[in-house]
Amino acid sequence: MPIIITRSVKIVIFSFLLLSAILLLIQKSYAKDISKSIENGQKKAAVCAACHGVNGNSVNPEWPSLANQSVKYMVEQLQHFKSGVRKNVLMSSQATNLSTEDMIDLSNYYNHQKPNIKAAAANEDVLILGETIYRGGIINREVPACIACHGPQGAGNNKAGYPKISGQHSLYLSNRLKAYRDNYDNRDEYGHNYSIMSQISFKLTPKEIEALASYMQALY
Repeated sequence: MPIIITRSVKIVIFSFLLLSAILLLIQKSYAKDISKSIENGQKKAAVCAACHGVNGNSVNPEWPSLANQSVKYMVEQLQHFKSGVRKNVLMSSQATNLSTEDMIDLSNYYNHQKPNIKAAAANEDVLILGETIYRGGIINREVPACIACHGPQGAGNNKAGYPKISGQHSLYLSNRLKAYRDNYDNRDEYGHNYSIMSQISFKLTPKEIEALASYMQALY
């Protein structure tokens, strides 16, 4: 018995095929735009390599590696450096002349680079302490587990703008945690959520900060 396809079924099939074609075109267009942005970002990143290393892999432990970092996080940080919300002599001057398009291109380029930082040497007790805080927090001091925002492997959350911290230099990480701690009450006029990390770091001891930094560098 022949299968009869009604007009309504034909309309549904046609609509499905049309939608699929449109989504495919959008996907191809997006891929093309990202590819072009990455290419442009690579050219614009030439000056950044002096501090952040080739392909965003910093060789100076005091400067962050940008390879595979969250796009949203990098764009936000560049905007903060430009506006003065976040201050750094080198980065503030570099960000001053960047347009939003420049920031997006640079961030897309670095996001697609492969990190190659090796884990720093640390004794087992330090790593155990760092892992305990990272995965379980410190309940009696209301320190939340880092894993909640930065993920099990420290990959962060690109859409939410939570940074990737795995494989980052432990010295840079400890310096950032100390900077958050020392600026506990320092908020910008918009009440920027640096205060979230400041409130957490404020409750950590120097030993705990160093342990967390060592553990996060060892994460992959």
